[in-house]
Amino acid sequence: MHILITGGAGFIGSNIAEYHLKQGDKVHVVDNLSTGSLANVAAFSKNPEFRFDQADIVTWDGLDTAVAWADRIYHMAAVVGVYRVLSEPVGTMATNIAGTERLLRSVNRDSWAPQVILASSSEVYGPHTEPTLSEDDSLIIQSGAPLRWNYAISKLADEGFGLAYAREHDIPVIIARFFNTVGPRQTGRYGMVVPRFVQKAVANEPITVFGDGEQSRSFCDVRDTVVALDRLASMPDLPNGEIVNVGSDREISINELARLVIECAGSRSTIDHIPYREAYGAEFEDIRHRRPSLDKLHRFTGFEHAWNLEKTLMDLINRAREQINEGEK
Repeated sequence: MHILITGGAGFIGSNIAEYHLKQGDKVHVVDNLSTGSLANVAAFSKNPEFRFDQADIVTWDGLDTAVAWADRIYHMAAVVGVYRVLSEPVGTMATNIAGTERLLRSVNRDSWAPQVILASSSEVYGPHTEPTLSEDDSLIIQSGAPLRWNYAISKLADEGFGLAYAREHDIPVIIARFFNTVGPRQTGRYGMVVPRFVQKAVANEPITVFGDGEQSRSFCDVRDTVVALDRLASMPDLPNGEIVNVGSDREISINELARLVIECAGSRSTIDHIPYREAYGAEFEDIRHRRPSLDKLHRFTGFEHAWNLEKTLMDLINRAREQINEGEK
């Protein structure tokens, strides 16, 4: 199978690439390296079945050729991370929306329509208060939405384009709403909480928690996410334009997460709290809790997670220590 991954040098995209190369597929990654890294694909860059192009999906002149080659496309290219969303609000909207529409237009232009897995986000649900979030729930967009919600709005627009192309042009599109994916190759550079906590715990340095720390999230290992996506894409009876939550339904507060990381690492780190304004340099409205309903994912695929949070954290802690030891040699 021919696999095209936009944003494929990011941490999720690179794990998708690695997974499909192990399946014997041919993989083509395109990434502008604004948040992705060549280091993420270095382990398999010499694989003869792997190809990489450094390019921006919005302007790349090789898009039509790559789309015509592909059997399946994972569209992961996007501006991500709270820090970047707040500092680049125009770029977030323009890149995320224009890139998706251009990709779908290219797919529609060719007589052969590859399957498209469109990456969306749990952010589209907005500040819900329900205990679990289901794909059929209404989505909340606040009037005069602050910059914090630009990412969610851009992803909702992406979903709209995906649904429109699926229904009007019968393009096989699956929309995956990710819930806090974590794992190998993720960086804390743009505000991602798990790699930040792991790095501090391994170094026995204070762990910084934003706000009161009672906000809660559901973290899913990227290796489970990749398998779930492949399972969804392999379901022959999945309707075009289906929206599916992809994540873990185990919820944990950020305070509890910090304590768990410290415990797993056997660390001497302490936990410090700072206000959101100090963390982000602006007023910030956080979502108090976020837990997906996985009923649809299980119903379609029978998927079961292989990685629980403790197993993921221990793996990331061991990897962080190995990097430190290599750097000291």
